[in-house]
Amino acid sequence: MSPLPSVDASELDLDPGRLERIERHFSRYVEAGRLPGFSVLVSRGGQIGYLASGGYRDVETKAPVAEDTVYRIYSMTKPVTSLALMMLFEEGLFDLSDPVAKFLPEFANPQVMVGGSSLQPVLRPAAEPIRLWHLLTHTAGMSYGFFYRHPVDALYRAAGFEWGAPAGADLARCCELWAGLPLLFDPGSSWSYSHATDVVGRLVEVVAGKRLDDFFAERIFGPLGMGDTAFYVSNGAAERLATLYMPDAVSGRATPSSRLGRGAARQPAAHFGGSGLVSTLGDYYRFASFLRAGGELDGVRLVGRRTLAYMARNHLPGGHDMAAFEHPIAGESEPGVGFGLGFSVVVDPVAMKVPASLGEYGWGGAASTTFWVDPVEDLIVVFMTQLLPSSTYPIRRELHQLVHQAITA
Repeated sequence: MSPLPSVDASELDLDPGRLERIERHFSRYVEAGRLPGFSVLVSRGGQIGYLASGGYRDVETKAPVAEDTVYRIYSMTKPVTSLALMMLFEEGLFDLSDPVAKFLPEFANPQVMVGGSSLQPVLRPAAEPIRLWHLLTHTAGMSYGFFYRHPVDALYRAAGFEWGAPAGADLARCCELWAGLPLLFDPGSSWSYSHATDVVGRLVEVVAGKRLDDFFAERIFGPLGMGDTAFYVSNGAAERLATLYMPDAVSGRATPSSRLGRGAARQPAAHFGGSGLVSTLGDYYRFASFLRAGGELDGVRLVGRRTLAYMARNHLPGGHDMAAFEHPIAGESEPGVGFGLGFSVVVDPVAMKVPASLGEYGWGGAASTTFWVDPVEDLIVVFMTQLLPSSTYPIRRELHQLVHQAITA
């Protein structure tokens, strides 16, 4: 792998000395045993002005983080899957207001849980069908089994969905199971993070007539030169895969999670469009660069400029941020941040309490990875590590502070 090309940060109106605060800050996490390792990239105007890394891709063997280290990016898969569906949207194959049941009949009769328990739920028919835009914006009323906040979450776990899928179930079978579970609320009436983007992945399969991994490889990763991004690591890249860690309940030190980590080493039965990809710092930077450039990279255009701009707008009704529009039991959002078609979108930096820019968009992954594109400052930031869950430390907020304080003009 050729090194990522970079220039003197001062040429990009970034203070090199202030940027060094990023490495010092996250190195303290590593030295304290709280993070295994990290990689970070800051680009401005399409040029990389800062690259830093520290720690290990595997603490036990002391294998260091490198530019080509492979990471589980979990929910940073979601923007890729949302893009895939919108590429098909540009071909006139559906309308965003179409009911999901038009393509996946199992979703024809959604039910909302209004009482009872996970053992005896009380249901009523949903007032609105689940539509494609509900899935893209996480307003479909679905949930995740790893949440422990509502009886619906327990039903997801009982169906085999916590940090994975039932053994042997492909994405089509997963959708059949999700369609049989109750919703938290009427579609379009609230916001809740969920398996919705996994259903988007299945829609891509049905509309395009091919498996999601094949669509990604042929229509996105191949054209963008993202050779290390896939649903699992191939044999040739296995030694570059970072170990997955979780904080020890007593000491807080990063501890290997072999049960959750081993899945990235083999082809999955279900290609989860919401959480399934592995990637590298360089590969995801290419994806973010494609976004920054309005839908094309190195002369290859995958999506129209207007379509991408539409995706990166806040689509929550009434212009609400996620905190105002989310379901009362959700608790997965922060003030000042709305949601578009696959991305978070900053709508109020003051409410967000970090020096972000209005219109900044991006997303993060469960293992504490994150990225964002800032159209105002013409910035791209990509951060990779492997610590689950992402709520363990305020890494993303700290990274915003550290990047923005280095801007000089």
